[in-house]
Amino acid sequence: MSNPDPSEPTPDATDLRPVVASYCTTFLKPEMRHIYRQVTGLRRYQTFVLTRERANPAQFPFEPVEEIPRARKNFLKRFWLKYVRRLPPVYYRGELQEVLKILKRRPADLLHVYFGHTGVHLLPFILEWEKPCVVSFHGMDIQPRPHQPGYDDQMRGVLQSTPLVLARSQSLAERLVQIGCPREKIRINRTGIPLSDFPFSQRTAPADGAWILVQACRLIEKKGLHTALRAFAQFRKTQPKARFLIAGDGPLKPKLLQWISELSLGNSVELCGFLAQDALAALYAKAHLFVHPSEMPPDQNQEGVPNSMLEAMSTGLPVLATLHGGIPEAVADGENGLLVPERDHNGLAHALQRVTSQPALYSAFSAAAARSVRAEFEQEAAIARLEGFYDEARARFVPTKTAPAGR
Repeated sequence: MSNPDPSEPTPDATDLRPVVASYCTTFLKPEMRHIYRQVTGLRRYQTFVLTRERANPAQFPFEPVEEIPRARKNFLKRFWLKYVRRLPPVYYRGELQEVLKILKRRPADLLHVYFGHTGVHLLPFILEWEKPCVVSFHGMDIQPRPHQPGYDDQMRGVLQSTPLVLARSQSLAERLVQIGCPREKIRINRTGIPLSDFPFSQRTAPADGAWILVQACRLIEKKGLHTALRAFAQFRKTQPKARFLIAGDGPLKPKLLQWISELSLGNSVELCGFLAQDALAALYAKAHLFVHPSEMPPDQNQEGVPNSMLEAMSTGLPVLATLHGGIPEAVADGENGLLVPERDHNGLAHALQRVTSQPALYSAFSAAAARSVRAEFEQEAAIARLEGFYDEARARFVPTKTAPAGR
């Protein structure tokens, strides 16, 4: 285990602050930096992490972390619970009992479950535990899962049984209402950005036309990378010195290389790989525009409010993006960036031409982008709101212990 950061609060016997247990199946994947900021940013609450897998501890140093032990394999018992009693995985894998043991040894006043599908997995525990739970939704965890029988009903069970449900954007909140969440339970849990790590720098247009565009994201379908590359190919017809830097990694990388070749973009596009926070901030500092044309893929993996987009805006990068998910909640079209319909590479190329051909507009967008992030997404204010939601969830909670049959 990594040594704790002395600047971060950790639970101890003399600390009288309430305790929230933060449950994240993997703590943490590289793209989950926003969760790390929430967990380590708490001030009025102590926290410890519950996880099934500790990952990247050097990148995300934090203690205490409770790794949930894997239950010893008892094939007869597992067969009986899974195929005869037909109990959920959290039972036949032994996880529920292990979590209850940890929480008996390390009491908590509240459990924060990160990601909606994890809430579905833990539904038997949520119903069993005599303390409140909140579940936060971030984007991909709201998509339907038709291949999992009963999943939709279980999701509605999560939404009905928790005192509060947290959503990263208003668009996600509306989706939650559509699938059965009472509107009065939903709270908007904005991602906080550490502004000092992404300082503002007033941008000016490059005198030689060597525009640097950047996109930072997981290389997956919903990020609209094909649209971004097609728009960039059109943009280079009038700005041949322009470059496009893409930071991130993911399963779409082979396809991305194919598209770059097909569009004859050659050395004008650079795949930078996944970057640590300081390297990403340095990339934003030398760029001129941030591109993020998200789109709804067939599996309904919707975007919340992209963290990388907010970080880029904090440094003064104008945004060229799409009318998708929670993006319009951060980017006001014509004020701090430009928005076009999903999959509209022609519209995106036109937006690029518009903002790069008007120096005054470009400068105004730059200042407005940074100003809007400071007003709506500053980290300490976001943490204060989250802790207020914890207070509210505890106040609203009415214990109704309902132990599922078979325990």
